[in-house]
Amino acid sequence: MSRELVPQNKRVFDELHPRIYAIAAGLLAWFALMAWVFFDRNGYIGLSLTFVTLLFIVATVLPWLLSLVWKHHTPDEQHSQPVSLHDWSDGEFEVWGAKLHGTHAAIDALLPLIAVSFGMTAIGIVFVIVRAMSV
Repeated sequence: MSRELVPQNKRVFDELHPRIYAIAAGLLAWFALMAWVFFDRNGYIGLSLTFVTLLFIVATVLPWLLSLVWKHHTPDEQHSQPVSLHDWSDGEFEVWGAKLHGTHAAIDALLPLIAVSFGMTAIGIVFVIVRAMSV
């Protein structure tokens, strides 16, 4: 039994909205930028940060390129009109036979990236404060 007083026909989506992917890419860029800003102090760490940044670039660009190839080689009927982020978040997101509210699906997808991005920022700020107090 539904808890809604008035049943609504909400749209059901099986893909994340493209802006969710853009936000995820922005959070990865924020993580890499904060790592460079706060932890690049001598010549030895720069090589490690370069490899981590390269890994993030590959992990972001490769799925994006694959999605472009998939869109190019699928029939146009599957690509319906673009849906706004507001409409997507108000709808339902289908996950393995279950349905999540769109907002909850976005939070579930982005929360780990938010945690590590802002966690890196917080650790970097503490690192700078401790280094300044030790001098």
